[in-house]
Amino acid sequence: MGKRGPKPRFLDVVCPNEECSLFGIAGKGNVTVYGTYQIRSGRIRKYICHTCSTTFCDRTNTAFYDLRTSEEKVRLALKMSMRGMSVLGIAEILETKPSTISIWISKAAKHSEKVNKAVMTDVETPKVEMDEAWTFVGKKHCPGKMNTKTRELGSG
Repeated sequence: MGKRGPKPRFLDVVCPNEECSLFGIAGKGNVTVYGTYQIRSGRIRKYICHTCSTTFCDRTNTAFYDLRTSEEKVRLALKMSMRGMSVLGIAEILETKPSTISIWISKAAKHSEKVNKAVMTDVETPKVEMDEAWTFVGKKHCPGKMNTKTRELGSG
């Protein structure tokens, strides 16, 4: 029991420890706040799982884990990168080192691979969809050039 009463249970926060019996299960009341720490962009909340005694924070298992920069600035850099801006251009605009921008992009890429592995398991794609996608791609050609199908049919 805390000094000001019982600690609140966070029913939407889950234990990130894969060896915990309540790993990934929300709503069990096993997670409570364990404190906070300050970074430039604000406070980060720490939690503890009372089942396995693992401590973790708001950013655990996210692309922002172990970064001292605000999430908004990192998101902006990632958006710029997805729009095709160079690392040097992003670094100049955000007044950050290019190596830092590269680290952010690398962390985001690794995290997205983990998310894809978790989400995209056992996804069955019907053959029809793939055939339609290939037909769409196969019909794309540069203006003034004929693709192989068009040449075979004798049109063009």
